[in-house]
Amino acid sequence: MTRVNKDTAAAFLQQFPIFQDLSPEELKQVEEIAISRNMNRKTVIFSEGSEKEAVFFIRTGIVKAYKTDENGHEQIVSFLKTGDMFPHTGFFNAHPYPATAVAITATSLLAIPVRHFERLMLSTPSIAIKIMRVLGDKIRELQDKLQVLSGQDVRNRVLSFLLMLAEQHGQQQKDKVIINLPMTHQEFANSIGTTRETANRLLNQLAKDELLEVDRSRIIIHDLQSLKEQRDT
Repeated sequence: MTRVNKDTAAAFLQQFPIFQDLSPEELKQVEEIAISRNMNRKTVIFSEGSEKEAVFFIRTGIVKAYKTDENGHEQIVSFLKTGDMFPHTGFFNAHPYPATAVAITATSLLAIPVRHFERLMLSTPSIAIKIMRVLGDKIRELQDKLQVLSGQDVRNRVLSFLLMLAEQHGQQQKDKVIINLPMTHQEFANSIGTTRETANRLLNQLAKDELLEVDRSRIIIHDLQSLKEQRDT
């Protein structure tokens, strides 16, 4: 855990929407409190229920946020990517971290201690306003996921989740959408509230229909429109 190089921190922070309008003096304040953390794959960044110490910004890599139910099963909340901030809740209170966050690839983070971040929001209204917008976007994302998980059969949940992944993590390459997200079939199943066997069967059927390919490091969607049409029928 080290203080970040000032030039590197400034370049990253200015790419993140909530810091774009800061004056040089305000940006310098953020640089002074930012801490660099490099995480290996499968490293736990923080655990659900532990004391909330910092707000994190992803420079590179992918982070999985999940809760654990009473039976010890993972309930995946989200996959976070470069440019994302987390956690999204609990400012100005003493509540612990609401979920566990783990790096699923080698990940580089900027961490800002919560007490400093709260002070920054109080002293810089433009940051507070942008944080509210970020939180609003996250609430809408979670509402969309809740809609995926409720009121649909498992097949439609699979289709809806694939479309969400394509929108949030997909990269268009000619007529394909590449989702570079190293996710096991168990993690896919945990994301939509089903068993690994059911998720495997449905993904294998979509692969057999030549709509997609799946491996441990990515999902390749060959026909996004067909997935949408099947979901909407």
